[in-house]
Amino acid sequence: MPSFPTLPALPLVPTERAAWSVAALAPLAVVVGAISPQYWVIAPIIAVALVALIALDGWIAGSCEQWHAVAPADTEVGQETPLDVHARFNRGGARGHEAALEFDPRLGTDGRTVIKLIPGDAEHEFSGSESVYPTRRGTAPITRGWLRWSGPLGLGARQEVKELEDQEVRIWPDLSPVRSKELQTFLRDAQNGLIARRIRGEGTQFEALTEYEPGMDRRRIDWRASARHVALYARENESERNNQIVFAFDCGQAMCEPVDGLPRIDRAVSAALTCAYVALKNGDKTALFGFAQSPQVMTPFVSDSRAFHRLQSAAAALDYEPAEPNFTLALATLTSKLQRRSLIVLFSDFTDPTAAELMIESMGRLVKKHLLLFVTIQDSELETFIEEEPGDIATLARSVTADTLLQQRRIVLQRLRQMGIDVIEAPYDKLGYELIDRYYAIKNSEAIG
Repeated sequence: MPSFPTLPALPLVPTERAAWSVAALAPLAVVVGAISPQYWVIAPIIAVALVALIALDGWIAGSCEQWHAVAPADTEVGQETPLDVHARFNRGGARGHEAALEFDPRLGTDGRTVIKLIPGDAEHEFSGSESVYPTRRGTAPITRGWLRWSGPLGLGARQEVKELEDQEVRIWPDLSPVRSKELQTFLRDAQNGLIARRIRGEGTQFEALTEYEPGMDRRRIDWRASARHVALYARENESERNNQIVFAFDCGQAMCEPVDGLPRIDRAVSAALTCAYVALKNGDKTALFGFAQSPQVMTPFVSDSRAFHRLQSAAAALDYEPAEPNFTLALATLTSKLQRRSLIVLFSDFTDPTAAELMIESMGRLVKKHLLLFVTIQDSELETFIEEEPGDIATLARSVTADTLLQQRRIVLQRLRQMGIDVIEAPYDKLGYELIDRYYAIKNSEAIG
């Protein structure tokens, strides 16, 4: 990857090929000086000729009339984001057109990218594109850009540097699971299924009695009503609606750790927003709550899928805090804001049982009034360490330590289950689907209201 200097930029610089040419001629000058000292003047003549050739090559490259960078105003964390550069030159004959952009590390791990430019449809116009993958939510400014091109001999290069103002990319939570065809098809079929179930009398909340017809579930027959009417009658039920669901996020240190290149909190946000969208489509109310050392975000309850963008904006405001979360303060604050029994989906993680004690104690008080679902991402790294072949002492010690940590983790999750807290532990790529399945199971059991 070529290096681009910082300000101030030089209009004409030698290329790497020119440097190698100078390095190749240096031994020749030494040989000439050693064999025929009277011809020492040849060396400076060659040097001057090479400098003149570099300058001529750079002049032939011409100048850039105008150039600019193009970036999308909005993107999503972990998704492919194209950055484009377009330039127009005053003459042809140049070669090696390339650009570099410097940006906030949220937009890419290296904080910059190099873009090769290729000829466009119009004469003397070049353009290029390079994709980056945002690693964190927030606003990422593109601060500076470089443009470089060389002459036909590749010895002299011209370059320009530009401060890029008003170039910002807003990085939102990843909503690709919400837009996926699989989820949209599932929701369409689920809505059709709800209508069919209501006609056939399935569900858990009683609505009315209807005459039994062939094809209905026999378990729905109301034998007392059938005896009174001397005919078979079945119970017609419907699913519970208008439930309150709160997605609570631990934004502390453990959730800032990356999983396959993205922080755990971003994996959790994507899963939560997917489940929130499904819940809104099913007539329930959803809200977001984020905390670390203190509460960060608490949204009002959203009851319409057309207001889903409010949840997305609130999730984008969740900050990363490299500190231990205060579960006592956060969950007490959340309890004070809830006026009725709700389903609280808590996304968190822990590194050892000691760090989890306060979390367990606070959740124990919360579960007395509300239904609690604890969601954590499966730690595949520990399982990888355990499965390693113990080829040396260091590997063996790492495997034993990983096995101990995994056992401690299972103990904590088992304690939560014994307290009546539902637990989901799944790989990050299956977390959203596991959460949706559990949501439907809880909803159909009428456990929230």
